[in-house]
Amino acid sequence: MTKAIAAMVAICSLVAAAVFRGSPPVVARDPRPNVLLVLTDDQTLDTMGSDPPAMPWLQSQLTDPAGHWLSFPRAVASTPLCCPSRSTILTGRYDTQTGVRTNEQGPNLDDTNTLPVWLDDAGYTTGLIGKYLNFYPWGRTPFVPPGWDRWFAKENADESTAYYDYEVVDQGIVRHYGDAPSDYATDVLGAQALRFVQDAPSDAPWFLYFSPNAPHLPWIPAPAHTGTFDDVDPPFPDLGVMNDVRGKPGYVHDLMPKTAADRDAYIQDDRNERAMLLSVDAWFHEIVDAVAARGELDNTVIVFMGDNGYTLGLHRLDGKRYPYTPSVRVPFAIRTPWAPAATVGDPVSNVDVAGTIASLAGVIPGVEQMGIDLGPAIRGDPLPSRDGVFLDWGGDANAPPWQGVLTRDGTYVRNADGFDELYRARDRWQLHNVADAANARALARRGRSLLSVLSAEAQR
Repeated sequence: MTKAIAAMVAICSLVAAAVFRGSPPVVARDPRPNVLLVLTDDQTLDTMGSDPPAMPWLQSQLTDPAGHWLSFPRAVASTPLCCPSRSTILTGRYDTQTGVRTNEQGPNLDDTNTLPVWLDDAGYTTGLIGKYLNFYPWGRTPFVPPGWDRWFAKENADESTAYYDYEVVDQGIVRHYGDAPSDYATDVLGAQALRFVQDAPSDAPWFLYFSPNAPHLPWIPAPAHTGTFDDVDPPFPDLGVMNDVRGKPGYVHDLMPKTAADRDAYIQDDRNERAMLLSVDAWFHEIVDAVAARGELDNTVIVFMGDNGYTLGLHRLDGKRYPYTPSVRVPFAIRTPWAPAATVGDPVSNVDVAGTIASLAGVIPGVEQMGIDLGPAIRGDPLPSRDGVFLDWGGDANAPPWQGVLTRDGTYVRNADGFDELYRARDRWQLHNVADAANARALARRGRSLLSVLSAEAQR
Protein backbone atom coordinates (compact mmCIF):
# COMPACT_ATOMS: atom_id res chain seq x y z
CA MET A 1 0.00 0.00 0.00
CA THR A 2 1.46 3.38 -1.03
CA LYS A 3 1.59 6.31 1.35
CA ALA A 4 -1.03 8.09 -0.75
CA ILE A 5 -3.48 5.20 -0.47
CA ALA A 6 -2.77 4.81 3.22
CA ALA A 7 -3.51 8.48 3.77
CA MET A 8 -6.83 8.23 1.97
CA VAL A 9 -7.80 5.14 3.96
CA ALA A 10 -7.08 6.98 7.20
CA ILE A 11 -9.15 9.99 6.15
CA CYS A 12 -12.09 7.83 5.08
CA SER A 13 -11.95 5.92 8.38
CA LEU A 14 -12.18 9.14 10.36
CA VAL A 15 -15.14 10.32 8.35
CA ALA A 16 -16.92 6.97 8.66
CA ALA A 17 -16.39 6.89 12.41
CA ALA A 18 -17.79 10.37 12.84
CA VAL A 19 -20.89 9.54 10.79
CA PHE A 20 -21.43 6.31 12.76
CA ARG A 21 -21.39 8.32 16.01
CA GLY A 22 -23.94 10.71 14.57
CA SER A 23 -21.66 13.74 14.81
CA PRO A 24 -20.54 16.03 11.95
CA PRO A 25 -17.65 14.46 10.05
CA VAL A 26 -14.21 15.77 10.87
CA VAL A 27 -11.95 15.55 7.84
CA ALA A 28 -8.32 15.18 8.87
CA ARG A 29 -5.73 17.00 6.82
CA ASP A 30 -3.80 14.80 4.45
CA PRO A 31 -0.57 14.03 6.35
CA ARG A 32 1.71 14.24 3.33
CA PRO A 33 3.97 17.31 3.35
CA ASN A 34 3.61 20.39 1.23
CA VAL A 35 6.62 21.19 -0.95
CA LEU A 36 7.82 24.67 -1.87
CA LEU A 37 10.51 24.70 -4.57
CA VAL A 38 12.18 28.08 -5.17
CA LEU A 39 14.41 28.13 -8.24
CA THR A 40 16.58 31.11 -9.15
CA ASP A 41 18.02 31.68 -12.62
CA ASP A 42 21.81 31.86 -13.17
CA GLN A 43 22.59 32.72 -9.54
CA THR A 44 26.32 32.83 -8.83
CA LEU A 45 27.65 30.88 -5.88
CA ASP A 46 29.39 33.90 -4.36
CA THR A 47 26.03 35.50 -3.53
CA MET A 48 25.45 32.91 -0.80
CA GLY A 49 27.03 33.57 2.57
CA SER A 50 28.03 37.03 1.36
CA ASP A 51 28.82 40.15 3.34
CA PRO A 52 26.69 42.18 3.18
CA PRO A 53 24.16 39.50 2.34
CA ALA A 54 22.53 39.42 -1.08
CA MET A 55 19.66 37.43 0.44
CA PRO A 56 19.55 38.64 4.06
CA TRP A 57 16.49 36.71 5.20
CA LEU A 58 17.60 33.41 3.66
CA GLN A 59 21.15 33.86 4.92
CA SER A 60 19.84 34.44 8.44
CA GLN A 61 17.91 31.17 8.20
CA LEU A 62 20.85 29.19 6.86
CA THR A 63 23.12 30.39 9.67
CA ASP A 64 20.61 29.83 12.47
CA PRO A 65 21.71 26.76 14.47
CA ALA A 66 18.18 26.46 15.84
CA GLY A 67 16.72 26.39 12.33
CA HIS A 68 15.98 23.37 10.20
CA TRP A 69 17.96 24.27 7.08
CA LEU A 70 20.34 21.83 5.44
CA SER A 71 23.06 23.41 3.31
CA PHE A 72 24.60 21.46 0.42
CA PRO A 73 27.83 23.27 -0.54
CA ARG A 74 28.78 20.69 -3.20
CA ALA A 75 25.59 20.87 -5.24
CA VAL A 76 25.73 20.97 -9.04
CA ALA A 77 23.59 21.35 -12.12
CA SER A 78 24.31 18.20 -14.14
CA THR A 79 24.12 20.29 -17.33
CA PRO A 80 24.95 23.95 -16.66
CA LEU A 81 22.34 25.60 -18.85
CA CYS A 82 18.81 26.76 -18.03
CA CYS A 83 16.51 24.62 -20.16
CA PRO A 84 18.37 21.30 -19.78
CA SER A 85 18.72 21.84 -16.04
CA ARG A 86 15.04 22.68 -15.57
CA SER A 87 14.02 19.61 -17.56
CA THR A 88 16.21 17.50 -15.28
CA ILE A 89 14.67 19.07 -12.18
CA LEU A 90 11.18 18.19 -13.44
CA THR A 91 12.02 14.58 -14.34
CA GLY A 92 15.04 13.28 -12.41
CA ARG A 93 16.62 12.43 -15.77
CA TYR A 94 19.78 13.69 -17.47
CA ASP A 95 19.68 15.88 -20.58
CA THR A 96 20.79 12.88 -22.63
CA GLN A 97 17.53 11.21 -21.56
CA THR A 98 15.08 14.12 -21.66
CA GLY A 99 16.25 15.16 -25.12
CA VAL A 100 16.60 18.75 -23.87
CA ARG A 101 20.29 19.50 -24.37
CA THR A 102 20.11 23.18 -25.35
CA ASN A 103 17.88 26.13 -24.53
CA GLU A 104 16.04 25.69 -27.83
CA GLN A 105 14.95 22.10 -27.19
CA GLY A 106 12.28 22.62 -24.52
CA PRO A 107 9.57 21.14 -26.78
CA ASN A 108 11.43 17.80 -26.61
CA LEU A 109 10.44 17.32 -22.98
CA ASP A 110 7.68 14.75 -22.49
CA ASP A 111 5.48 16.94 -20.30
CA THR A 112 2.99 14.12 -19.74
CA ASN A 113 5.43 12.34 -17.43
CA THR A 114 6.95 14.88 -15.04
CA LEU A 115 6.97 15.65 -11.32
CA PRO A 116 3.81 17.83 -11.36
CA VAL A 117 1.90 15.10 -13.20
CA TRP A 118 2.91 12.50 -10.61
CA LEU A 119 1.94 14.81 -7.74
CA ASP A 120 -1.31 16.02 -9.30
CA ASP A 121 -2.42 12.45 -9.98
CA ALA A 122 -1.76 11.69 -6.30
CA GLY A 123 -4.00 14.50 -5.06
CA TYR A 124 -1.57 17.38 -4.66
CA THR A 125 -2.61 20.90 -5.63
CA THR A 126 0.18 22.05 -7.95
CA GLY A 127 1.28 25.46 -9.13
CA LEU A 128 3.98 26.98 -11.31
CA ILE A 129 4.65 30.67 -10.93
CA GLY A 130 7.43 32.10 -13.09
CA LYS A 131 9.75 30.67 -15.74
CA TYR A 132 8.96 27.23 -17.17
CA LEU A 133 11.29 26.25 -20.04
CA ASN A 134 13.09 28.65 -22.34
CA PHE A 135 11.05 30.17 -25.15
CA TYR A 136 7.75 28.71 -23.91
CA PRO A 137 5.19 28.50 -25.57
CA TRP A 138 7.42 27.90 -28.62
CA GLY A 139 5.18 29.64 -31.11
CA ARG A 140 2.15 27.58 -30.15
CA THR A 141 -1.12 28.87 -28.81
CA PRO A 142 -0.49 29.49 -25.10
CA PHE A 143 -1.17 26.28 -23.21
CA VAL A 144 -0.99 24.77 -19.74
CA PRO A 145 1.14 21.61 -19.63
CA PRO A 146 -0.29 18.53 -17.89
CA GLY A 147 -0.18 18.34 -14.11
CA TRP A 148 -0.47 22.00 -13.21
CA ASP A 149 -3.56 23.23 -11.35
CA ARG A 150 -2.29 26.82 -11.19
CA TRP A 151 -0.30 28.12 -14.14
CA PHE A 152 1.21 31.61 -14.23
CA ALA A 153 4.12 31.19 -16.63
CA LYS A 154 6.19 34.07 -17.89
CA GLU A 155 6.95 33.98 -21.59
CA ASN A 156 10.65 34.42 -22.31
CA ALA A 157 10.87 35.68 -25.85
CA ASP A 158 14.31 37.24 -25.30
CA GLU A 159 16.37 38.91 -22.61
CA SER A 160 14.94 42.36 -23.33
CA THR A 161 11.64 41.22 -21.78
CA ALA A 162 13.18 39.66 -18.69
CA TYR A 163 11.87 42.21 -16.18
CA TYR A 164 9.61 44.67 -18.01
CA ASP A 165 7.31 44.67 -21.06
CA TYR A 166 6.59 40.94 -21.03
CA GLU A 167 3.69 38.49 -21.35
CA VAL A 168 2.47 35.93 -18.82
CA VAL A 169 0.25 32.95 -19.60
CA ASP A 170 -2.27 32.97 -16.77
CA GLN A 171 -4.30 29.74 -16.89
CA GLY A 172 -4.03 29.82 -20.68
CA ILE A 173 -4.83 33.55 -21.01
CA VAL A 174 -2.06 35.92 -22.11
CA ARG A 175 -1.63 39.00 -19.93
CA HIS A 176 0.74 41.84 -20.74
CA TYR A 177 2.84 43.69 -18.19
CA GLY A 178 4.46 46.97 -19.16
CA ASP A 179 7.27 49.18 -17.90
CA ALA A 180 5.73 50.68 -14.75
CA PRO A 181 7.61 50.07 -11.49
CA SER A 182 4.75 47.82 -10.39
CA ASP A 183 5.36 45.62 -13.45
CA TYR A 184 8.82 44.53 -12.27
CA ALA A 185 8.72 40.79 -12.97
CA THR A 186 10.04 39.51 -9.64
CA ASP A 187 7.36 41.48 -7.78
CA VAL A 188 4.55 40.33 -10.08
CA LEU A 189 5.61 36.70 -9.79
CA GLY A 190 6.23 36.92 -6.05
CA ALA A 191 2.75 38.29 -5.42
CA GLN A 192 1.21 35.43 -7.40
CA ALA A 193 3.27 32.84 -5.52
CA LEU A 194 2.17 34.34 -2.22
CA ARG A 195 -1.47 34.17 -3.32
CA PHE A 196 -1.08 30.52 -4.29
CA VAL A 197 0.01 29.64 -0.75
CA GLN A 198 -2.70 31.78 0.84
CA ASP A 199 -5.44 30.23 -1.32
CA ALA A 200 -4.29 26.60 -1.39
CA PRO A 201 -6.88 24.11 -0.06
CA SER A 202 -6.33 23.35 3.61
CA ASP A 203 -7.35 19.69 3.39
CA ALA A 204 -4.80 18.57 0.79
CA PRO A 205 -1.05 18.95 0.31
CA TRP A 206 0.30 21.39 -2.23
CA PHE A 207 3.38 21.77 -4.43
CA LEU A 208 4.50 25.24 -5.49
CA TYR A 209 7.29 25.76 -8.03
CA PHE A 210 8.26 29.44 -7.71
CA SER A 211 10.72 30.30 -10.46
CA PRO A 212 11.52 34.00 -10.89
CA ASN A 213 13.74 35.16 -13.76
CA ALA A 214 16.12 36.81 -11.32
CA PRO A 215 19.02 37.16 -11.29
CA HIS A 216 19.38 36.30 -15.00
CA LEU A 217 20.87 39.05 -17.17
CA PRO A 218 20.23 41.81 -18.02
CA TRP A 219 20.97 42.63 -14.40
CA ILE A 220 18.14 45.06 -13.63
CA PRO A 221 17.28 45.45 -9.94
CA ALA A 222 13.91 46.64 -8.72
CA PRO A 223 13.77 50.45 -8.43
CA ALA A 224 13.89 50.25 -4.63
CA HIS A 225 17.12 48.24 -4.73
CA THR A 226 19.02 49.89 -7.57
CA GLY A 227 22.52 50.84 -6.44
CA THR A 228 22.27 49.07 -3.08
CA PHE A 229 25.58 47.25 -3.53
CA ASP A 230 27.45 49.82 -5.64
CA ASP A 231 29.95 50.46 -2.84
CA VAL A 232 30.55 46.75 -2.23
CA ASP A 233 33.58 44.93 -3.63
CA PRO A 234 32.52 41.29 -4.19
CA PRO A 235 35.17 38.57 -3.88
CA PHE A 236 36.60 38.50 -7.39
CA PRO A 237 39.72 36.98 -8.95
CA ASP A 238 42.37 39.46 -10.01
CA LEU A 239 43.07 39.98 -13.70
CA GLY A 240 46.01 37.57 -13.71
CA VAL A 241 43.87 34.76 -12.31
CA MET A 242 41.02 35.63 -14.67
CA ASN A 243 43.31 35.23 -17.68
CA ASP A 244 45.17 32.15 -16.46
CA VAL A 245 44.32 29.42 -18.98
CA ARG A 246 47.25 27.08 -18.33
CA GLY A 247 46.10 23.47 -18.48
CA LYS A 248 42.87 24.36 -20.25
CA PRO A 249 41.58 22.94 -23.57
CA GLY A 250 42.11 24.68 -26.88
CA TYR A 251 38.77 26.45 -27.07
CA VAL A 252 39.59 28.23 -23.79
CA HIS A 253 43.16 29.07 -24.84
CA ASP A 254 41.84 30.68 -28.03
CA LEU A 255 39.72 33.25 -26.16
CA MET A 256 40.85 36.86 -25.98
CA PRO A 257 42.27 37.90 -22.62
CA LYS A 258 40.05 39.96 -20.37
CA THR A 259 40.96 43.59 -19.71
CA ALA A 260 40.77 45.72 -16.59
CA ALA A 261 37.65 47.34 -18.06
CA ASP A 262 36.10 43.89 -18.53
CA ARG A 263 36.80 43.04 -14.90
CA ASP A 264 35.24 46.30 -13.71
CA ALA A 265 32.12 45.53 -15.77
CA TYR A 266 31.88 42.04 -14.29
CA ILE A 267 32.12 43.46 -10.79
CA GLN A 268 29.26 45.84 -11.50
CA ASP A 269 27.21 42.97 -12.94
CA ASP A 270 27.84 41.05 -9.73
CA ARG A 271 26.70 44.04 -7.65
CA ASN A 272 23.51 44.34 -9.70
CA GLU A 273 22.87 40.62 -9.33
CA ARG A 274 23.00 40.99 -5.56
CA ALA A 275 20.57 43.90 -5.69
CA MET A 276 18.18 41.79 -7.78
CA LEU A 277 18.32 38.97 -5.26
CA LEU A 278 17.02 41.31 -2.55
CA SER A 279 13.62 41.15 -4.29
CA VAL A 280 13.71 37.36 -4.51
CA ASP A 281 14.66 37.16 -0.84
CA ALA A 282 11.85 39.50 0.26
CA TRP A 283 9.20 37.48 -1.56
CA PHE A 284 10.68 34.20 -0.35
CA HIS A 285 10.35 35.52 3.21
CA GLU A 286 6.72 36.54 2.65
CA ILE A 287 5.82 33.18 1.13
CA VAL A 288 7.34 31.25 4.05
CA ASP A 289 5.57 33.57 6.50
CA ALA A 290 2.30 32.72 4.73
CA VAL A 291 3.03 29.01 5.16
CA ALA A 292 3.59 29.64 8.88
CA ALA A 293 0.38 31.68 9.11
CA ARG A 294 -1.52 28.65 7.79
CA GLY A 295 0.01 26.57 10.58
CA GLU A 296 1.78 24.38 8.01
CA LEU A 297 5.47 25.14 8.50
CA ASP A 298 5.95 21.92 10.45
CA ASN A 299 4.55 19.95 7.51
CA THR A 300 6.26 21.73 4.62
CA VAL A 301 9.59 20.95 2.98
CA ILE A 302 11.25 23.94 1.32
CA VAL A 303 13.84 23.48 -1.43
CA PHE A 304 15.94 26.43 -2.60
CA MET A 305 18.35 26.14 -5.52
CA GLY A 306 19.72 27.73 -8.67
CA ASP A 307 19.20 26.20 -12.11
CA ASN A 308 22.90 26.65 -12.95
CA GLY A 309 25.76 28.96 -12.12
CA TYR A 310 27.29 31.78 -14.14
CA THR A 311 30.88 32.59 -15.09
CA LEU A 312 31.97 36.22 -14.90
CA GLY A 313 35.31 36.23 -16.71
CA LEU A 314 37.19 33.45 -14.95
CA HIS A 315 39.37 31.53 -17.47
CA ARG A 316 38.33 34.26 -19.97
CA LEU A 317 34.84 32.71 -20.06
CA ASP A 318 31.38 34.27 -19.95
CA GLY A 319 28.11 32.63 -18.97
CA LYS A 320 27.56 28.93 -18.47
CA ARG A 321 27.99 25.62 -20.37
CA TYR A 322 31.48 25.13 -18.93
CA PRO A 323 32.76 22.36 -16.63
CA TYR A 324 34.23 24.80 -14.09
CA THR A 325 32.94 25.76 -10.65
CA PRO A 326 31.21 29.07 -11.53
CA SER A 327 29.06 27.32 -14.16
CA VAL A 328 28.26 23.94 -12.64
CA ARG A 329 28.01 24.69 -8.91
CA VAL A 330 24.69 26.01 -7.61
CA PRO A 331 23.21 27.31 -4.36
CA PHE A 332 21.19 24.50 -2.78
CA ALA A 333 19.48 24.23 0.60
CA ILE A 334 16.49 22.40 2.05
CA ARG A 335 14.39 23.32 5.05
CA THR A 336 13.10 20.20 6.76
CA PRO A 337 10.72 20.12 9.72
CA TRP A 338 12.29 16.87 10.93
CA ALA A 339 16.05 17.45 11.17
CA PRO A 340 18.31 19.97 12.91
CA ALA A 341 20.31 22.49 10.93
CA ALA A 342 23.35 20.93 9.29
CA THR A 343 25.83 21.13 6.42
CA VAL A 344 25.79 18.09 4.13
CA GLY A 345 29.15 17.76 2.39
CA ASP A 346 28.14 14.99 -0.03
CA PRO A 347 27.99 15.88 -3.73
CA VAL A 348 24.37 16.33 -4.80
CA SER A 349 22.75 17.24 -8.09
CA ASN A 350 19.65 18.72 -9.66
CA VAL A 351 18.95 15.17 -10.89
CA ASP A 352 18.15 14.28 -7.26
CA VAL A 353 15.29 16.76 -6.86
CA ALA A 354 12.33 15.14 -8.63
CA GLY A 355 12.80 11.74 -7.01
CA THR A 356 13.26 13.27 -3.57
CA ILE A 357 10.04 15.25 -3.81
CA ALA A 358 8.16 12.25 -5.20
CA SER A 359 9.39 10.14 -2.29
CA LEU A 360 8.25 12.76 0.23
CA ALA A 361 4.81 12.64 -1.36
CA GLY A 362 4.67 8.84 -1.39
CA VAL A 363 4.54 8.87 -5.19
CA ILE A 364 6.26 6.47 -7.58
CA PRO A 365 7.89 8.44 -10.45
CA GLY A 366 6.72 7.58 -13.93
CA VAL A 367 10.30 7.31 -15.20
CA GLU A 368 13.44 5.70 -13.81
CA GLN A 369 15.27 8.12 -11.53
CA MET A 370 18.95 8.77 -12.17
CA GLY A 371 19.58 10.60 -8.92
CA ILE A 372 19.34 9.59 -5.26
CA ASP A 373 16.63 10.24 -2.71
CA LEU A 374 17.78 13.01 -0.35
CA GLY A 375 15.10 11.92 2.12
CA PRO A 376 17.56 10.48 4.64
CA ALA A 377 19.23 13.88 5.05
CA ILE A 378 15.82 15.55 5.32
CA ARG A 379 15.05 13.19 8.21
CA GLY A 380 18.44 13.82 9.83
CA ASP A 381 20.21 10.65 8.66
CA PRO A 382 23.29 10.13 6.45
CA LEU A 383 22.82 10.02 2.70
CA PRO A 384 23.45 6.81 0.76
CA SER A 385 27.08 6.33 -0.22
CA ARG A 386 27.89 8.00 -3.51
CA ASP A 387 31.24 8.35 -5.27
CA GLY A 388 30.34 11.48 -7.20
CA VAL A 389 27.88 13.18 -9.54
CA PHE A 390 27.71 13.31 -13.33
CA LEU A 391 28.28 16.46 -15.38
CA ASP A 392 27.90 16.92 -19.11
CA TRP A 393 27.44 19.35 -21.96
CA GLY A 394 26.37 18.33 -25.47
CA GLY A 395 28.20 21.16 -27.24
CA ASP A 396 27.33 24.22 -29.29
CA ALA A 397 29.10 27.18 -30.90
CA ASN A 398 30.14 28.48 -27.48
CA ALA A 399 31.75 25.33 -26.09
CA PRO A 400 32.52 21.87 -27.50
CA PRO A 401 31.05 18.78 -25.78
CA TRP A 402 32.50 17.51 -22.51
CA GLN A 403 31.63 15.13 -19.69
CA GLY A 404 32.83 15.07 -16.12
CA VAL A 405 32.31 14.05 -12.52
CA LEU A 406 32.45 16.02 -9.29
CA THR A 407 33.50 14.19 -6.13
CA ARG A 408 34.46 15.22 -2.63
CA ASP A 409 38.09 15.31 -3.81
CA GLY A 410 37.75 17.34 -6.98
CA THR A 411 36.49 17.56 -10.56
CA TYR A 412 37.51 15.34 -13.48
CA VAL A 413 36.61 16.39 -17.07
CA ARG A 414 36.99 14.58 -20.39
CA ASN A 415 36.65 16.95 -23.35
CA ALA A 416 35.33 15.73 -26.71
CA ASP A 417 38.81 15.94 -28.23
CA GLY A 418 40.16 13.63 -25.52
CA PHE A 419 41.82 16.38 -23.48
CA ASP A 420 41.62 15.58 -19.75
CA GLU A 421 41.26 18.00 -16.85
CA LEU A 422 41.51 17.27 -13.14
CA TYR A 423 41.22 19.85 -10.38
CA ARG A 424 41.57 19.17 -6.69
CA ALA A 425 38.76 20.40 -4.45
CA ARG A 426 41.12 22.78 -2.64
CA ASP A 427 42.03 24.54 -5.92
CA ARG A 428 39.51 27.38 -5.52
CA TRP A 429 39.88 28.92 -8.99
CA GLN A 430 40.70 25.61 -10.72
CA LEU A 431 44.01 26.91 -12.03
CA HIS A 432 46.06 23.74 -11.72
CA ASN A 433 45.14 20.89 -14.05
CA VAL A 434 46.76 17.84 -12.44
CA ALA A 435 45.37 15.22 -14.85
CA ASP A 436 48.93 14.20 -15.80
CA ALA A 437 50.60 14.86 -12.46
CA ALA A 438 52.40 11.88 -10.92
CA ASN A 439 50.99 12.62 -7.46
CA ALA A 440 47.41 12.65 -8.80
CA ARG A 441 47.40 9.39 -10.74
CA ALA A 442 45.09 7.59 -8.33
CA LEU A 443 42.65 10.51 -8.31
CA ALA A 444 42.66 10.67 -12.10
CA ARG A 445 42.14 6.91 -12.35
CA ARG A 446 39.12 7.09 -10.03
CA GLY A 447 37.72 9.99 -12.03
CA ARG A 448 38.00 8.14 -15.34
CA SER A 449 36.46 4.99 -13.87
CA LEU A 450 33.54 6.83 -12.29
CA LEU A 451 32.90 8.84 -15.44
CA SER A 452 32.76 5.63 -17.48
CA VAL A 453 30.04 4.24 -15.18
CA LEU A 454 27.97 7.43 -14.93
CA SER A 455 28.22 8.19 -18.64
CA ALA A 456 26.85 4.74 -19.44
CA GLU A 457 23.96 5.29 -17.02
CA ALA A 458 23.20 8.64 -18.66
CA GLN A 459 22.66 6.90 -22.01
CA ARG A 460 19.96 4.56 -20.66
